[in-house]
Amino acid sequence: MLKTHASRQTWLFVVVALLVLGAGLGLRDPWPSDEPRFALVARQMVDSGYWLFPHRGTELYSDKPPMLMWWQATLYGLVGHWRVAFLLPSLLAALGTLWCVVDLGRRLWTRQVGLYAGWALLFALQFTFQAKKAQIDPLLVLFITLANYGLLRHLLLGPAWRWWWLGWFFAGIGVITKGVGMLALLMIVPAAIAAALHWPRVCLHARDGRFWLAPLAFLLAVSLWLVPMLLAGWGTGSDAYRAYIDDILFRQTARRYTQSWDHHQPWWYFLGVMPSMWIPAFLALPWAIPAWRRRLSRRDPRYLLPLAWWGLVVLFFSIPQGKRDVYILPALPMFCLALAPLLPGLLKRRDVQAVLAGFTALLAIGLGLAGALALLGDPHFEVGLAHGRGLPPGATDTLAWALLAMGLWGGLSLLACGRRRHHALVSTLAMVWALYSLVGYPLLNDSSSARGLMRTVGARLRPDAELGLVAWKEQHLLLADRPAATFGFETAWDEQLIAATRWQRLAPGRRWLLVHEYAMLSCIDRNRAELAGVANRRRWWLVPAAAVTVPCVVTAEERERERRLQEHD
Repeated sequence: MLKTHASRQTWLFVVVALLVLGAGLGLRDPWPSDEPRFALVARQMVDSGYWLFPHRGTELYSDKPPMLMWWQATLYGLVGHWRVAFLLPSLLAALGTLWCVVDLGRRLWTRQVGLYAGWALLFALQFTFQAKKAQIDPLLVLFITLANYGLLRHLLLGPAWRWWWLGWFFAGIGVITKGVGMLALLMIVPAAIAAALHWPRVCLHARDGRFWLAPLAFLLAVSLWLVPMLLAGWGTGSDAYRAYIDDILFRQTARRYTQSWDHHQPWWYFLGVMPSMWIPAFLALPWAIPAWRRRLSRRDPRYLLPLAWWGLVVLFFSIPQGKRDVYILPALPMFCLALAPLLPGLLKRRDVQAVLAGFTALLAIGLGLAGALALLGDPHFEVGLAHGRGLPPGATDTLAWALLAMGLWGGLSLLACGRRRHHALVSTLAMVWALYSLVGYPLLNDSSSARGLMRTVGARLRPDAELGLVAWKEQHLLLADRPAATFGFETAWDEQLIAATRWQRLAPGRRWLLVHEYAMLSCIDRNRAELAGVANRRRWWLVPAAAVTVPCVVTAEERERERRLQEHD
């Protein structure tokens, strides 16, 4: 009977995880800022057959290693549909991370604790939000969590040499995913301190020769990408490839950490991120801290290792000036793991249940109120919002009804669940994510992805017409219905425009330019151009050759204005 109940609980978690994380799969295209870039690079890998050096248009793309793009391209080969393939890596990575946390909780404590860890992680705002986006971070979280899994299996449940080596190996895979995979190895620091202080249940087994083979596993993982990339890059003798190697190995890693050039934040930035982005699990912190203190006083390393590692990760990312909220996402699974053994007791407390009820009620009221105000408020505001974002007719009303439904569902869940307010919270959050995906994705997709704009452009041009892009974004090249000419991506907009008009003059009757509003300089007659549409809150123009003053000359004032706009775009 107990086994049957445990099995039902496990399957319930699996079904809800698939619903929350998988809802909306295939219902939208990549949305900026990062998703179209990675999808475009992956598609160009498939089209060209050249996977080692990623390209964005005609330029090498060196901001990130190609791990995510490899996954997307490989999964496209399996499913044959980009709308599904570009999101599948994040879905699979999130499910894998959940498995690691649930299984660790089961092995270190009980099956129930493992499921509590999984529930806490599944509905943590930052985890769910990132798991439903096609970015590198879900993959990074998976590989770091796999590394933690392997290290903890050895350090707390070992000796387990295969897991020890796999822990180091996945840390190396994390390095070639986004550079910071080695953070998983910080788990060894509190383990070594605890072993030196003779804490029970923790041992490095460092006297065994197999312990020192682990760094080889790390180097093997890193070399899977690094060695072929270096050999091929140096072998070309090209300055562009040498610049790629320098940028991706040094500027985008060590220099970004020590000399951050963007996202400057104060040292305490993450102390504000966690209370806002790790809810609702973080709401239990006031009760968790004294409970953790008692368990640490009893020298329980099952709490010390994940908690100390969480602190080390936050400290690591707090040192440089450049900070983004997603940087500390890899620490969230270990936070949920350390919290999970406390949850069965905490959820029996009236004050904890009152906090969860208050949070659920505020969420339901806020969603319901936003929906009601959108339906009953000033229609001019809705018209302006729809026009500014390029939304289809009736979209704002449908979104308002969805918000109202979320709020009503939250209120009904509170009434139906009685004293089990945590069930009401889970029910409300599941509905929020499901409706956001199933209703919001189709309604917002045309304007958020530029699908609507590029559909309009394709319908306007003859089948034999050629298209050139000026001041373009990755989504325009990705979603164009025909091969499009580009004139650099990092290149200044005025230089792109000059090159594009020269290209257009070679076949003026057949070639059109799609130009960003800000790049419509004085050499273009707007009265002869056509407003193509609005996407991502930007206006785009279709420019025929007849609308361009030949030759296109850019004044110094226009060039300075364009430079300032490009910096803020």
